[in-house]
Amino acid sequence: MVTRRAVVTGASTGIGEATVRNLRARGWEVVGVARRAERLQTLVDEVGASAIACDLTDADAVDSLLAELEESGPVHALVQIAGGARGTERVEDASIADWQWMYDVNVLATQRLVAGILPQLRRAAESDGHADAVFVTSTAAQIAYPGGSGYNAAKAAESMLVKVLRQELNGEPIRVVEVAPGMVHTEEFTLNRLGGDSLAAEAVYAGVEEPLNAHDVADVIGYALDAPGHVNLDLITMRPVAQSAQHLLARGPLRVRGGEG
Repeated sequence: MVTRRAVVTGASTGIGEATVRNLRARGWEVVGVARRAERLQTLVDEVGASAIACDLTDADAVDSLLAELEESGPVHALVQIAGGARGTERVEDASIADWQWMYDVNVLATQRLVAGILPQLRRAAESDGHADAVFVTSTAAQIAYPGGSGYNAAKAAESMLVKVLRQELNGEPIRVVEVAPGMVHTEEFTLNRLGGDSLAAEAVYAGVEEPLNAHDVADVIGYALDAPGHVNLDLITMRPVAQSAQHLLARGPLRVRGGEG
């Protein structure tokens, strides 16, 4: 049996951190990647992952990351989770700086990392049967909503990158998987999007019965990676039951309508 190694970005918090823990529990070797070295160290200490601090928007830092991965062993899977949102303004009021940041972290960083790591994925696929590239996008890539324009645009661009990559890799034993979550209650995503306003961030989830959490998404990622090598889960859209569509969110207890008992 080959021990497979995954590189998980955004590993210092939220879905990324949960994915590192999930894959370690499944027996994977994992390299967690994020900007904050001190938070990565917690994963090293608690679950035995490796860690490399890297800002994926910095080309030189990514080159160093790729060199370190090259020297330390094969890469069987890339799990690209790093990204984020800033702002909920209307198109006419939006901050160009926020839009630029969202495009940099969600799209350009993804392209930079994919282009650099593909040779390593190809070598792993050649020697061990197949390799994987998993991308966490968002339902914001699929459905527009007021106040979401910058994030809608960035995640839609990332989603298109993933779809094109899958076609360009046709004929190679490399699976390309997209996971698009809806409402996920994590420690930092909405807080960062709303400029650190904790009250506003908590109001987003108020009354919603069991929004998704980071471990829910991590479990889907783990399942996709552990599926038989000939099975590709092209696109997994996942939402809490309370969110039937991007615009349709139940607040309050879920209960059956009508009937007796």
